[in-house]
Amino acid sequence: MKQLLLAAVAACAVGANAAPVRAFLTTGDQQHLLSPSAVTAPAKADAVIRIDPQRQYQRMAGFGAAITEASAWLMRNGMSPAQRDALMEELFTREGSGLGFDLTRLTIGASDFSRHHYSLDDMPPGQTDPELKHFSLAREREDVIPATKQALALNPQLQVMASPWSAPGWMKTTDSLVQGQLKPEHYGSFARYMVRYVDDMKAEGIPIFALTLQNEPHFEPGDYPGMRMTPRTRAEVVGKHLGPLLQARGMKTQILEWDHNWDEPWSPLSMLSDATARKYVSGVAWHCYAGDVSAQSQVARQFPELDVWFTECSGGEWKPQWAETLPWMMRNLIIGSTRHGARGVLMWNLALDPKHGPHLGGCKDCRGVVTIDPKDGSVTRNIEYYAFGHASRFVRRDARRVDSEGGAQGLDHVAFTNPDGGTVLIVSNAAAGSRRFTVQAPGRRFAYELPASGVVTFTW
Repeated sequence: MKQLLLAAVAACAVGANAAPVRAFLTTGDQQHLLSPSAVTAPAKADAVIRIDPQRQYQRMAGFGAAITEASAWLMRNGMSPAQRDALMEELFTREGSGLGFDLTRLTIGASDFSRHHYSLDDMPPGQTDPELKHFSLAREREDVIPATKQALALNPQLQVMASPWSAPGWMKTTDSLVQGQLKPEHYGSFARYMVRYVDDMKAEGIPIFALTLQNEPHFEPGDYPGMRMTPRTRAEVVGKHLGPLLQARGMKTQILEWDHNWDEPWSPLSMLSDATARKYVSGVAWHCYAGDVSAQSQVARQFPELDVWFTECSGGEWKPQWAETLPWMMRNLIIGSTRHGARGVLMWNLALDPKHGPHLGGCKDCRGVVTIDPKDGSVTRNIEYYAFGHASRFVRRDARRVDSEGGAQGLDHVAFTNPDGGTVLIVSNAAAGSRRFTVQAPGRRFAYELPASGVVTFTW
């Protein structure tokens, strides 16, 4: 009865002829998990968040997570077919209460979240294969390709990007997937390797809309594939090899620069200062593990014609507290990265097991968006699931971010207009106490009290 009364009050608050505002709440104490909630009539003393749909910014591609080999293997080997089908539908459609992921990322060869270290053209020590005669997607066909094709069948709008963690060892100074740099004599081989991947994945029914040249090019991990690439090297590979090759082939696959943390904006700025390389780059990709999200805007101001993408962040047991981590993710990933221009926002592993794997080297306590227990195929929906669900379930492909201003201390917010004209407003409360605010938009005025560490999505 109370919910009906509040809904009636809300309808009056927004106008008798207007469809009611819908609200969905998640709280740090987990008492509410994307649960329907009610708005109220405004109060004079409220802080105000003002929405201006006439001031539009980037067009959105969507939200999602990476289909790593670990995630794909776990879904295909740790669940029954019926369990897997239900989870994939929940993640990649909006049927029922589905998350509606519109974006995913694949690894070109192994990452730390693979069961073995491999590239797509491995050779015995001391041997090379510049003509890529031994190139093969055989390992990808085991789990990653079937999982990605299922996701595409469920959501034909899904966009797939891909990143290598290392070139094949024979192309590198270490003759190994672990550590090292790309040898200059193999810049062309590496470009052909990337294009071959795009070609062969297309033949498998998986279009790759964007590539990054190297995952985290300033990091050489000691126990899983990685490769250091300086700005000068990236500029030369893109400007003299990969870019011209894609262009000559008439391929539409985009090249995204950087694919590393917020703390070194000088690196993409340096690479993009090369005019030859710059003309082949369509965007800049970012990770969350160091620095501040404002770095995205720092680079975008210098290159406003380039798209901004956020391509990796992982939750983990180093921050297990919902009341701390949920507002952080909203402030930095969902709200922060989009307010700083991101068209797409990606988490790292889509799924991991209760032991934070399978993995080989690298992160020992990372979390997936969901946790799958291979003993019985049961699914735990993690903080990341709800943080991303507050956006992915409601913000449609090709939505436009629009202006939102005001609020109160601790409140973070971002607004979007969907292609059908509907509005989505996401508000997060990082303050120690609850915050009451009024939302003002054309034809709308309503109020809400958001608990500490809570997140709410409004739609109308």
